[in-house]
Amino acid sequence: MRALVTGGAGFIGANFVHWTRAHRPEVEIVVLDALTYAADGSSLGAVRDEVELIQGDIADSSLVDRLVKDVDQVFHFAAETHNDNSLTDPSPFVHTNVVGTFSLLEAVRRHDVRLHHVSTDEVYGDLELDDPERFTEATPYNPSSPYSATKAGSDLLVRAWVRSFGVAATISNCSNNYGPYQHVEKFIPRQITNVLDGIAPKLYGDGLNVRDWIHVDDHNAAVWTIAETGRSGETYLIGADGEQTNRDVVAAVLRELGKPEDAFELVRDRPGHDRRYAIDSSKLRTELGWTPTYPDFASGLKATVQWYQQNEDWWRPQKAATEAKYAKTQQ
Repeated sequence: MRALVTGGAGFIGANFVHWTRAHRPEVEIVVLDALTYAADGSSLGAVRDEVELIQGDIADSSLVDRLVKDVDQVFHFAAETHNDNSLTDPSPFVHTNVVGTFSLLEAVRRHDVRLHHVSTDEVYGDLELDDPERFTEATPYNPSSPYSATKAGSDLLVRAWVRSFGVAATISNCSNNYGPYQHVEKFIPRQITNVLDGIAPKLYGDGLNVRDWIHVDDHNAAVWTIAETGRSGETYLIGADGEQTNRDVVAAVLRELGKPEDAFELVRDRPGHDRRYAIDSSKLRTELGWTPTYPDFASGLKATVQWYQQNEDWWRPQKAATEAKYAKTQQ
């Protein structure tokens, strides 16, 4: 089998490549990545020489067509993903998430190649803190930011190409990922690296916003399960029952690093900040038999904190520029 992994030098995509090399070593991997600030070939680490890495734009239709015609399966991770950046400038999100997905869909349509499209639970909007419900595959879309709106648009394009043109594709919407190789602009690595640098973690608003966390390895194992046994045209939600308030996450990071659990700062809330996400992954578990390998958030976070402690040479070059950008908005 030969697979194209778009966004394979980014956080989730690079971890997907690592997982695939470890668990599906017979698969030949081609990575297509624009290598923006949020991606780095070094994230491929020891497997870098075992894959073909091509720098390019997912919206470059001629490049995408050339790559797709020579593979059996496409895993589409490529996306602009940072909510704060989408509020500052939505245009890269439209270009990559919408136009890029269109380019890929046309290529897999021409060459009859199966596609798995990786998306987010943020397409569903948010839930109230006291709402007992969780997102399911039937939850109506209600995106809140330019980022989530463009991901919702890309999901709908995939569904339309399945129905209109018979493209073989599956979709997954996943809860918040954490783990190795995540850019320090994101919530968990930012808090970990701040504490390591002697800086108090920052929390938007009251810090009570809830996210449903999943270790990136569990996410990627689920993606493979869907690609191998999922039904074409179906959507599967991926989650590991990891609901935590942002305050709880920061307290856990501080605790792991031997600091007082209340040693954080509250900062001005982000515009349109979703209150709560929660995933019901029953369909994935009952139909396809997937279960997470990290049974609780604490065990996955402990491993993640240790990774950032041991890999400063990977994240240090990103840190100063990230904090300078946040300082401009006093966050």
